[in-house]
Amino acid sequence: MGLQQLSLLAETGRTFLGPVKSSKFITDEECHGNVLVSSTVRLLESLDTTSAVGQLLNEAVQAQNDTYRTGTTTLLFLAGAWSSAVEECLHLGVPIAIIVSVMSEGLNSCSEEVVSLQVPVHNIFDHMGSTKAISELKTVSVSLGPFLQDSSGASSVQEKHDLKDVAPRFTFYSLSGRPVKSSEFFKPDAKIEAGENTSQTLKSSLHTDTCFRKSVLVHSRHFNRTDNNQGIHKPDRFQELHGATTFQTYRCSDLAELAVGLSHGDHSSMKLVEEAVQLQYQNACMQHGNCTVPFVFDISRLITCSLPGLPETFSCVCPGYIVQVSIACAGLIKELENRPIRVVLIEGDLTESYRHLGFNKSTTIKTVLGSVKLQEDSSEELWANHIMQLLIQFNVNLILIKGNVSEHLTEKCVHSKRLVIGSVDGHVIQAFAEATGAVQVAYITQVNEDCVGNGISVAFWRNPLEVIDRNNRIAVLLKTEGINLITAVLTSPVSAQMQTKEDRFWTCAYRVYHALKEEKVFLGGSAVEFLCLSHLHILAEQPLQKGDHTCLGWLHHTSSWLASSLEIYRPTVLKYLASGWHKYLSALLYNTASYSSEFEASTFIQHHLHSAIGSGSPSSYILKEYSKLNSGIFNSSILNKLEQFPRVYDVVTPKIEAWRRALDLVLLVLQTDSEIITGLGHAQINSQKLEGFLFL
Repeated sequence: MGLQQLSLLAETGRTFLGPVKSSKFITDEECHGNVLVSSTVRLLESLDTTSAVGQLLNEAVQAQNDTYRTGTTTLLFLAGAWSSAVEECLHLGVPIAIIVSVMSEGLNSCSEEVVSLQVPVHNIFDHMGSTKAISELKTVSVSLGPFLQDSSGASSVQEKHDLKDVAPRFTFYSLSGRPVKSSEFFKPDAKIEAGENTSQTLKSSLHTDTCFRKSVLVHSRHFNRTDNNQGIHKPDRFQELHGATTFQTYRCSDLAELAVGLSHGDHSSMKLVEEAVQLQYQNACMQHGNCTVPFVFDISRLITCSLPGLPETFSCVCPGYIVQVSIACAGLIKELENRPIRVVLIEGDLTESYRHLGFNKSTTIKTVLGSVKLQEDSSEELWANHIMQLLIQFNVNLILIKGNVSEHLTEKCVHSKRLVIGSVDGHVIQAFAEATGAVQVAYITQVNEDCVGNGISVAFWRNPLEVIDRNNRIAVLLKTEGINLITAVLTSPVSAQMQTKEDRFWTCAYRVYHALKEEKVFLGGSAVEFLCLSHLHILAEQPLQKGDHTCLGWLHHTSSWLASSLEIYRPTVLKYLASGWHKYLSALLYNTASYSSEFEASTFIQHHLHSAIGSGSPSSYILKEYSKLNSGIFNSSILNKLEQFPRVYDVVTPKIEAWRRALDLVLLVLQTDSEIITGLGHAQINSQKLEGFLFL
């Protein structure tokens, strides 16, 4: 039942797979409210996931999102597909121990196999001015749904074409058309040109921390596993899949190429991310006097400001801090414009009752003075007057507070020409502290001359009449020389779209962040998933050799019956594991409107699966197909500019971790349900010999 529930829950996010996403309206039956969602995270937040399986799925998705901000839809889909695969194995009578062991072995083997499709990311900032690829791709942006149009200028193009007209950008040759001779399925958004003529084997050493760890299933909110530097041994038979074959070397050495390759169809959001990276790079060069110091993209210094109701052409990135304040402060902002002001930074709340953690007064104790009758608000009034005296004493006109702010004090400050902004992100506070020399304090009473920062300028972000929102708030820009802070302004005339727009922006930003941090990406276009599919089929057809038992952890220490059953059931389990990849690829193709049904997409995949297996080396087959020109998937108007287009890329660690979390979740549900039915006896017999798994 747990596996069935997991499959049903995962089915709800099927339309979010791939670059062409279909938004969903979630309706609350009690209050009849509607929520528009376009991502797995928002979907699960809106659904009732109070069941045990629902909570486990929600926590797994949240853990993936909190860590990587990408890969959640892959996790959700594979969890559902592999749940169905495990259920089929149970119907065939495969022992649970063999299912767990063989599926873990198969995923570990796939994680090692896909290393051959990694592309190094080097010297990415040597061509900072190369933005031609992005400008060209605007004309072929796919339709992202009725509410998610491209704000970079492609909207006018998209309005002239329906989904059928836009789809050829992702269309793979139809089975009803000419015979398929090359795999358009693996093709990127553009023509593939080799970065260099040098040929070398792409087989490289595997980072064990991201691709190989013993699978340990424990009761954990985030399915954490202890890091293990011992990689699982790969039998010699796998090496024959590579042999001495050499491939044309792929490299990514241009920021524009990387950005478009990781955009996955969302070019408007990725354009903002690329501009933010460029601004941060330029700021780092100015601070160090040159660009020889290695640059690290600090995503913590990138924030967003959402302004619903404005045209999408207003979206941009700006150095500094853009925040919304009440329209009542418009006169104050105008007076503070064009002159340096002094700032105080508060770490906690700016209220009379605030005490630092550990020093809060008890709410059940009241102090009463019998000789003097005080008004209820007298203590706050006295406190506010004292604060105003401090601000006047140190000539402070701007106060940035990480926590909440007393409304009474805010009114007093506005009347005395002082701007108070609360709920400021901690990274913003730190950025202003570094740029102005201000010292963060927990209480404003701790402020002295050495704590006050200097040199901040305050201005309207745009004409207040243009950017005033429904809540009578206007956007204000705070900046100072050398501040390491960038704000991405996200706008949309549809208020319901703002959450989706912000989520998509951060997804693009974190893809670039992980790619630059790891200095490697995968060849995209589902090439990695297809390699896993074909590799598992080859693995299933090969006989189990004696040395392979080292891959199966504790299983060979168990009863002779279970060990002898391994050779019988292992091919079946591996093929059902592969069926998860097959369903993933079929759904992906179907979602891009390239095929009329998933059956047709599945047949297309099966055709290339036979070709890849028959070639003897699926990885070389994929790289070979990746290097071919495939004009059939492009709009005819840009065929003469294909050489300007970069490849499609995927981030490495987030993708592999999404696979692992999905399989861990499925096996956790399987083993937990098994214990409920059969008890702990089978797991306790060899508890001292368990190496790779903990049965719950």
